[in-house]
Amino acid sequence: MTFEKNTELDQANLRVIVSACAIGYISMLGFLPGHRVDAYLPIILYYLVFLLASIGFRFVIAHWPGHYPARRILGMVHDYTGTSFGLVVGAEAALPLYAVMVWVNLGNGMRYGSRYLAIATGLALLALLIVYWLTPSWQAQPFMVLMLMITSTVIPVYAHLLLERTRKASEEAVAANLEKSRFLAQASHDLRQPIHSIGLFTACLREACLGDEERRLVDSIDRSLLNVSQLFRSILDLYTLDNSRVLPKYQTLHLGDFLADLVRQNVEAARWAGVELHLRPSSHWVRADPALLTTMVQNILSNCFKYGAQRPVLIGVRKCGDGLAIVVHDQGQGIEKEHLPKVFEEFYRVRRERDKDVEGVGLGLSIVRRLGQLMALDVAIRSRLGHGTSVCLSGFPLATPPRNLSLQEDVHQAGLLTGLKVCLVEDDHNVLLATQALLQRWGCTVQAELTGLNLSSDCDVIIADYDLGNHATGIECIDHLRQQRGWAVPALILSGHDIETIQQQLRERQIAILSKPVRPTELRATLRELGQKPLNARTTEQ
Repeated sequence: MTFEKNTELDQANLRVIVSACAIGYISMLGFLPGHRVDAYLPIILYYLVFLLASIGFRFVIAHWPGHYPARRILGMVHDYTGTSFGLVVGAEAALPLYAVMVWVNLGNGMRYGSRYLAIATGLALLALLIVYWLTPSWQAQPFMVLMLMITSTVIPVYAHLLLERTRKASEEAVAANLEKSRFLAQASHDLRQPIHSIGLFTACLREACLGDEERRLVDSIDRSLLNVSQLFRSILDLYTLDNSRVLPKYQTLHLGDFLADLVRQNVEAARWAGVELHLRPSSHWVRADPALLTTMVQNILSNCFKYGAQRPVLIGVRKCGDGLAIVVHDQGQGIEKEHLPKVFEEFYRVRRERDKDVEGVGLGLSIVRRLGQLMALDVAIRSRLGHGTSVCLSGFPLATPPRNLSLQEDVHQAGLLTGLKVCLVEDDHNVLLATQALLQRWGCTVQAELTGLNLSSDCDVIIADYDLGNHATGIECIDHLRQQRGWAVPALILSGHDIETIQQQLRERQIAILSKPVRPTELRATLRELGQKPLNARTTEQ
């Protein structure tokens, strides 16, 4: 939820402060040589009443916020009346109160806009004429009054020009930001598709019978694709964070299983880097956002693979105060002390002569720190040159295991995809071919469709792209098939669009969602989980 700043309340707060300062100034004048306190007593009493009225005015604004033009103009009249009274009764000694007029003029213009600036300027000139008419000492110095009136006109005009320039610059910045958002959204979707299909085609090659040389080539393609995917996701993560579009969605997680799953997903990347991953078992449950936490740990592991190649990496969980901490320790070359305070800055990289071939642009740890702040986690790094680096994510609150724990199955059992009937709906021909080929390699029976129109299927699982052209979305396609079958067929949405927006549409539909480019290990694990849906739901159609 966003809150609009109450500029009128700010003006009211400042009015109370200025009133108190004016009382202090007038009171001080009575103690100066040649001045009597009783001569300034009417002004002091008046300003006390003015201060009480200003406090009441503030109370009204605080309890009835909103845009009320009449109330704003009444506030200006209130300010100018109080200032004019002080200038008339105080004569030359009260002349510094003219600064209050300038503040009222500019303050209203800067807070409310050029229209109110013009109104405030007109009221200020009228107040100066009234003071001139009622004050003999001002009548004796007409050029001083002329100077004050010119000042009261020139400064607001200049302020108006600045306001117009600021407004135009702000509009241009908003327009440019919208264009950037549109470009990134479109580029995100268009780039995800080929990266996604290349990843699936590469996974198909890996499943084939290859010689050693061919397998090395596939490994090289896969490594390059992984680097591109990680860079792509880092840029999108940074963009999403900059636009404040990330909100944690907390769940109860078994930390040991969660980390074990991450280790399984990174087996290939670790093998390419010559890194042996060691995970210490943990039986603790915590509250965290699994998606954000996956991104954080994944970014840390990526750094371990880059800078701690050919060395083991240890992942563990330890007690930290009232909560838990995840610690990832590598035995790489370490980081010098002078670099440690800067490693969480965007695009900052510790470069050494031998690091010229290391992929990345220095966004990983910056994203880790910012995601940690979103989930109220502390992110700390310790390193010794030549002894390795440890990154600690602390502050995970302990949680109670869910009651239906005994009903949960191990989604990583092998062989669960053999014979699984999958209805695949994807309007991109290359992605359709790649996904179909990979699913068939895993033993699935695949019905591949380029459109969701007039679709009929007796599948066990539905996989649909979210954007299926102008005719329908993947969600509508799944709803149609489920209505046709008479039961909630397990379903998965694959999307290159903003997942947050799509998740709002899913609501209670019980549809899984994965963001393109999808890693084959993620797709396989999700399909295994969907394939284990209770059989009694399927038997209702019999």
